[in-house]
Amino acid sequence: MNDDRTRDESVVLTHRQTQNAPKRRPKARRRRGGRLVALGAFSLLTAGVALGAARHYMQHQQVMTTAEHERDFVPSVRVATVEATPGIVSVVLPGTTAAFRKANIYARATGYISKRNVDIGDRVKKDELLATLAVPELDDQISQNEATLTQLQASLAQARANLRLAMVTWDRDRPLVKEGWATEQQGTVDIETQRAQEAAVNVSQSNVAAQENLLRVLRQNRDYALVVAPFDGVITQRNVDVGSLAQGNVNSGTFMFEIMQKDVIRVWVYVPQDAAFGVAPGVDAVVRVPELPDREFPGKVTRIADAQQSGTRTLLTEIDLPNPDFALRSGVYCMVELKVPRKTPSLMVPAEAIIFNSDGLQVAVVKYGKTEIRKVRVTRDLGTRVEVDAGVKQGDRVILNPQVNLVEGSKVQLAAQ
Repeated sequence: MNDDRTRDESVVLTHRQTQNAPKRRPKARRRRGGRLVALGAFSLLTAGVALGAARHYMQHQQVMTTAEHERDFVPSVRVATVEATPGIVSVVLPGTTAAFRKANIYARATGYISKRNVDIGDRVKKDELLATLAVPELDDQISQNEATLTQLQASLAQARANLRLAMVTWDRDRPLVKEGWATEQQGTVDIETQRAQEAAVNVSQSNVAAQENLLRVLRQNRDYALVVAPFDGVITQRNVDVGSLAQGNVNSGTFMFEIMQKDVIRVWVYVPQDAAFGVAPGVDAVVRVPELPDREFPGKVTRIADAQQSGTRTLLTEIDLPNPDFALRSGVYCMVELKVPRKTPSLMVPAEAIIFNSDGLQVAVVKYGKTEIRKVRVTRDLGTRVEVDAGVKQGDRVILNPQVNLVEGSKVQLAAQ
């Protein structure tokens, strides 16, 4: 019986344990799950902190490496040598050609054109007959005044004869009056007669001289009816033809011809102030015409105005050019290259070496492997180069296209050319 009781108790205990076992197992699982979540979160936090520390360390190392690289880096730069400007400067300016001599020929006598010997473009020699005027009225005046001159000359001869007679009469009566054989009244009459005849001779001589002068003027006017060339040249204008009436009035005479001397051409050029102080007679010049690209016309400065125009600050300069083949014409646009001696020395710097900032115009000069920033003063801008007269000296090496972070004392090395 005891054994059966023991067996029943064991069965009951086993049943109780069986009923209590499911209630304890979910709590254990929850505790294990919480520990796993905490452990995962801690692991993630630890991994994030480690990753952040690693990144920070890498960034710090990168910054330190970059700083060391920048500190130790020496950039390579291209340089150019500052050169002195030559003693002769070529200045190219626009100019205009003109005839060496030009004359407008007007009529000096009034008449109709009876003959015209030249036309536009004809080359003529000095004193060559250009045109002839018909002046019949002037011919009549000359004939009439020649006749008047003959009359006056006859009157002069008569007055001289009367003077000689009076002189002979007085010479004959003088001793008679002196010895009393003739009255003093007779002597006075002889003397006054002689003086009157002398005055008559003087009047006649003056009349003859006046008439001769009048005839000289008329004959000169008659010569003006023959229009001749004043010098060797080319007829550039012709304003009359056969049958045209030419007026010989001094103020409103007829403009007949224009003649130009073209074997020598004069070139006018206005030189600006920056080059005018070196321009003087004798300076070499070369003239080029765009329409004649294969030809150059050398010459020299012949004369200057010696006073700059107040409005444009330019100096009028004239250049004489030989033109034996008449290749150049008057009134042609041309380009004039003047070889002007430089009055003040200056230096040439490439334009790409100029630094422009708030401190003005500067250049970076390489000296002993370091840069020196210097201010310069530009006098002329020639496009790819500039002229400076302060800040650098001949032989200095300036950096081309310098970096914006280039400062005074920066280390640089010269790049291979």
